[in-house]
Amino acid sequence: MCRLSAITSNKYFSPMENILALETMKEGHDGSGLGLTLKDLGGEFEGLKAYPILSGICSKKGIEVVNDYMKKKGFRLEHIWNPKIKTVKGIVPRDHYFARVYEYPAAYKDKSAEEKEDLLMNTRLALRNIGEPDESIFVFSFYPDVITLKEVGDPLELGEFFGLDRDGLKAKIIFAQGRQNTNYQIYLYACHPFFIQGYCSMTNGENTA
Repeated sequence: MCRLSAITSNKYFSPMENILALETMKEGHDGSGLGLTLKDLGGEFEGLKAYPILSGICSKKGIEVVNDYMKKKGFRLEHIWNPKIKTVKGIVPRDHYFARVYEYPAAYKDKSAEEKEDLLMNTRLALRNIGEPDESIFVFSFYPDVITLKEVGDPLELGEFFGLDRDGLKAKIIFAQGRQNTNYQIYLYACHPFFIQGYCSMTNGENTA
């Protein structure tokens, strides 16, 4: 059964709080993946709340595709966050983990919130369609003031791998899922939490947050 931790606070806190909560629930063959969604961001993102953040994983080829696609669509890159990767035995690092902050295309600056949300959702789906066949691009969320991280491995070890115990990444709302894979090979798009247009959900078969 997957483990879930959802924390809301009036102060910024580290996602390690959620990961440590997952660790207390660990039992048996448990720990084949981690999913994190952070909302109402602090640290280096605190002054960027109005800008959409693209969260995901890319290969070297994939990051070039993302750069070209976003430029053609009129998005201007404002800020990049990459986790401070640490070598951890058993975790195979991918080429690029990222949260990339963009300005909306000029044509959308005065559009309604609904039109902007449609743009972000359709952009995310387009990038998924481009990168999913060869797994060169995984895009987990594209929305203002939200970051999503996912990877295969033990959650506590992944927290160390991503450097979350050393990074200043913080938020006031954090969802975390510790994946327990029992039936089939783990696939990142099938890992909770799921995020779309401001809403996040995660389920372990019995409980939903």
